[in-house]
Amino acid sequence: MAKVALDKPAPEFTLPDFNGQPVALANWRGKKRVLLVFNRGFV
Repeated sequence: MAKVALDKPAPEFTLPDFNGQPVALANWRGKKRVLLVFNRGFV
């Protein structure tokens, strides 16, 4: 798995939204600011 460096562009990826529809980072690049939040799950 590739590491992400600080102050560098994020690698391209696609994830489902709350409705299960795919959303690609490329759809927002250059249009809006994107904030990525990754929550850790606790079991």
